[in-house]
Amino acid sequence: QARLVESGGGLVQTGGSLRLSCVASGITIGSYNMAWFRQGPGKERQFVTSTSRAGGTTYSADSVKGRFTISRDNAKNTVYLQMNSLKPEDTAIYYCAAQIGWEPGTSVDDYHIWGQGTQVTVSS
Repeated sequence: QARLVESGGGLVQTGGSLRLSCVASGITIGSYNMAWFRQGPGKERQFVTSTSRAGGTTYSADSVKGRFTISRDNAKNTVYLQMNSLKPEDTAIYYCAAQIGWEPGTSVDDYHIWGQGTQVTVSS
């Protein structure tokens, strides 16, 4: 059974950094495009960043470009999200997701395996 487990969330001040991890089991992430999404209070789940199976292609939302970096270690079956220069508007539950496909998707509907999420709160 495929499972994704996120960790690394927490409370951080504006301008701070966090590194999220997503450990997969039941699948080999080297066969999947991987992504991070987030859902803020009262908002729909939105795309943050995605990476192709070998990590050669990445896409990021404009709101996080230059601040967030997705990376993957296929040998450890783990995906990471390095978040720098955090802002209060980054406060959300962050979800890891996996997709079968040629190009890493940027839509919620592109992904069929999801983690349970980890809370990130940025204080002003």
